[in-house]
Amino acid sequence: MTGIPGRMAVSDDVTSLPSPSAVELPAPDDELAAAAVGQLGWPGEALAPMTLLGRRVSLVAELLPDAHAERICLGQEPVTDRATVSTWVWPEFAGQVPAAAVRIVGVLAVARHWRTGLAALAPFARYGDTAMVVPSSVVLTHDYLANCLPRARAYGIAVVSADPDNGVELDLPGRNDHGVSAGIDAVSRWVNEVAYERVLSD
Repeated sequence: MTGIPGRMAVSDDVTSLPSPSAVELPAPDDELAAAAVGQLGWPGEALAPMTLLGRRVSLVAELLPDAHAERICLGQEPVTDRATVSTWVWPEFAGQVPAAAVRIVGVLAVARHWRTGLAALAPFARYGDTAMVVPSSVVLTHDYLANCLPRARAYGIAVVSADPDNGVELDLPGRNDHGVSAGIDAVSRWVNEVAYERVLSD
């Protein structure tokens, strides 16, 4: 037999240690995302949270009126089938696919911990502006100052803290390089169509 004798026995007078209280967000995700958009100064509106690329995020988008009107005239509704949209970037389909009818301004992740927020935004950081919203209780830790802020700054991710009494505050501005992106690829084109469908349904 291996192990330390007596370790397997549990006496009746042993009390368990209290589990740490869960960090809660001061408001629903969609409300915090909308408030964060104002703090960040982003145009457009925060769409309802959704799961994209395995991450729960809120897209911030604005409708492009001319492209939207053209798609209405041509009867081109949003296409959210990823396999279909992936063919739209093929050279042989140039000029034959629907125009993008929304502009994605940025991607927000509302999370209880900064590591969760950072992981949620990782696939989107190369395409444009990103920001995470975390509870103010997370902000008041050494881990946040020593690890979160340097990492977020390195990736150009803005950080917004949410307080139940004071609302949301911008802790770290993002890179704000609206003109710099990875360009249009199959993923960004598909995300655009998902955002377009959500804008029309809201």
